[in-house]
Amino acid sequence: MDWRLHWALDGELDPAASEPVPWGTCGLGFDPRGLPADVQQRFPHLRNYLALRLPPTVLAQVPTMLTGRLLLSVHHPSGRVLASGGLQSPGVLDQLYASAATTVLGPSWRDGRPSLRVWAPTAQCVRLLRWPASGGAVETTIMARADDGTWAVTGEPEWLGSRYKYEVTVYAPYAGRVVANQVTDPYSLALTVNSTHSVLVDPDDPALAPEEWVTAAPPQLDSPVDQVIYELHLRDFSVHDDTVPAELRGSFLAATADSAGMAHLRRLAEAGLNTVQLLPMFDNATVQEHPDRRPQPPKEVLKQFPPDSPEQQRLAAQATDGYNWGYDPWHYFVPEGSYASTLAAADGAGRISECRAMIGAFHAAGLRVVIDQVFNHTASSGQDSRSVLDRIVPGYYHRLNAAGEVENSTCCANVATEHLMAGKLMVDGCRTWARLYRVDGFRFDLMGHHSRQNLLEVRAALDELTLADDGVDGRAITMYGEGWNFGEVADNARFVQATQTELAGTGIGTFNDRLRDAVRGGSVWDADPRGQGFGTGLATSDNGSGASGERSQQEQRLAWYTDLISVGLAGNLRDFRWWSLSRNAEISGAELDYGGRPAGYAAEPTEVINYVDAHDNETLFDALTLKLHPATSMADRVRQNTVCLALATLGQGAVLWHAGTDMLRSKSLDANSYRSGDWFNFLDFSMRDNGFGAGLPPAADNSDHWRIYAPLLADPRLKPKPEHIHRAHETALDLLRVRSSSRLFRLASAEAIKAAVRFPVAQGWQAQPGVIVMAIEQAGLRPYDAALVVFNPTAWLVRQSVPMDLAGYRLHPVQAGGADVVVKAVGLGADWVSVPGRTVAVFVRSAE
Repeated sequence: MDWRLHWALDGELDPAASEPVPWGTCGLGFDPRGLPADVQQRFPHLRNYLALRLPPTVLAQVPTMLTGRLLLSVHHPSGRVLASGGLQSPGVLDQLYASAATTVLGPSWRDGRPSLRVWAPTAQCVRLLRWPASGGAVETTIMARADDGTWAVTGEPEWLGSRYKYEVTVYAPYAGRVVANQVTDPYSLALTVNSTHSVLVDPDDPALAPEEWVTAAPPQLDSPVDQVIYELHLRDFSVHDDTVPAELRGSFLAATADSAGMAHLRRLAEAGLNTVQLLPMFDNATVQEHPDRRPQPPKEVLKQFPPDSPEQQRLAAQATDGYNWGYDPWHYFVPEGSYASTLAAADGAGRISECRAMIGAFHAAGLRVVIDQVFNHTASSGQDSRSVLDRIVPGYYHRLNAAGEVENSTCCANVATEHLMAGKLMVDGCRTWARLYRVDGFRFDLMGHHSRQNLLEVRAALDELTLADDGVDGRAITMYGEGWNFGEVADNARFVQATQTELAGTGIGTFNDRLRDAVRGGSVWDADPRGQGFGTGLATSDNGSGASGERSQQEQRLAWYTDLISVGLAGNLRDFRWWSLSRNAEISGAELDYGGRPAGYAAEPTEVINYVDAHDNETLFDALTLKLHPATSMADRVRQNTVCLALATLGQGAVLWHAGTDMLRSKSLDANSYRSGDWFNFLDFSMRDNGFGAGLPPAADNSDHWRIYAPLLADPRLKPKPEHIHRAHETALDLLRVRSSSRLFRLASAEAIKAAVRFPVAQGWQAQPGVIVMAIEQAGLRPYDAALVVFNPTAWLVRQSVPMDLAGYRLHPVQAGGADVVVKAVGLGADWVSVPGRTVAVFVRSAE
């Protein structure tokens, strides 16, 4: 067989044509040795592919080849074409233009003059289209190409405020021809309304620096394990809060108001919360930024329907462009315009100032700000109007399958951050948000779709930032994310992933789904969402649904869940050892199975975020609604809510609460409320209404379970009263106060945990099903050097023998003087404790 490569700048070629032809063509040599070792290491999924080599005589033409259409063909000795297809060029682009990784892209300023630079190595020409801020016709400038594949232009001071686009003349495989794409700057710092144009701004302009943002300092952490995080969607935070001025609701500036929401956050902060994690607030491709074109169904109409009606979701579905979580990136470096307080603020630099004002307000309230980053995918690819990266360098930024199609295992167009300049985009994006907005941490969506090296490069770039030069101490910025393992990259198929097990030793945190599932019960993939867990009555208070299996199955699963929670309470360390109830032996965290993977995976407690609910899936209250027996009283549901929160809050490692979980927040059983609108994403800081009973949740993601949901939503006993919501909040505050009272609950190293934490009644006859007793002891700590925590989610009082000397122990002062009357009835003897049902009790010993 004869292999040939063809290239044409105008895209017109036919591999079957006889020579001479008006396009470039050359034979390729087959290398029987296969791909070189360094290529196999970089592209492990290609290790078994054929190796073909270009003749040395055409190597110098490769940069030119890349600016047109490339096609590979294989021919029969007779010359007949057997097959042909396009080429994927990211590897060679990275090799040829590696120096671009250190080039400053996007807008920059020097001596009052702006420069614009974009990386477009396959472009035949790039023009700047600029609309002056003073008005007038578009001005066109041909940009200059540099050897690193970038195109640049330097302007004049009066360019400030101009709208601009790039016109990139490039061969687009998706179009099958050379196109002139007019596209916004992927490194834009400001945009017009609905992202039609980039806007040239100077982020160092003092007019864009609100005083509180300049002066308010965030709380400092001694260790990342000190993080207590409240996950918050910006619109949810204020859109229903009538103590926020109407014009500020749903905007960045709501945080600057003296509101019920801010008062709530300050209460949490005084108790021990120290971080808000904001769902994506970069420019997204879904939400309409013009406020007059963002309809929401009238509340008065929706309130007319019964709590189990399908009508509410039908009407909410008609206004999907007015609400979204924001996981559909368009421009990574710009705050989302729909969060601007006015149309004028959304247009240009105003959203920068308002976003900074919000961050300053959170800092002033004693809260760090972590932002959600979504570099694993973009909203669109190809020639779509919302595609930016792919219309500048077609076929480079997205991960492709063998057929050249964009992978979408993330549900959108997957970004290939293993490619040099896509990885640079991720690093530069994080540096920009740290430097220009002074955020305090990053949460990475679907982090397992990035490489471990990607995350380490972000970490290294942040560590270089200093207060003196950048206004932030980059070493204090925390990093964590979703270390899930799935898709075309699963099991390190293309690179060593940033997954739970692979990040051990990096200090980068991942969410602990092991503890989450064990507390709640079942998994997000269950056909019946009523399967019970340790915190929801498994084997102790059967809900009658049959979803948890037979009694013997429940008992076996309860023992396994108890083990998962135990290792989770010990920082989910891979080498923590304890007596396993499910294995009836002493094991390590790594030896406990979790779906074919080790349950304990962390090398240090800094690498774990414990939680029991988040924006994904049902809220904790809704999970309890589904999983507890329907006859369970609301008072007991409140207690169960507190016990579940305690299992995440009082363990080692950082902790995350979903906003409103301390107030029994409900989304009316909606398992995926990303576009369910304000109605189903209700959040009420007045604590009058938790949101339950808003109607059957949107059909798209929930209709399979409507038969289960409808009778629950219609049951008036399952709607909490304001006194229940207040009680849940007050007992949640006490959990925060207990955690913050002593470093016993925030040990900063694996060695400290292994020396201090144990489960003294896990072995033998002493262990009682459905109860966990955790002891923590570290000499020299003040004010307490030891604690004994009893988690009793069962419905009955437990009297537990403890093989310890409990002399000097007492109920924690926070609980002794706290909001929960029931916990004050605990008993304590020389070697035993008694704890009421649905209760967590913390006993402490004061240091001598």
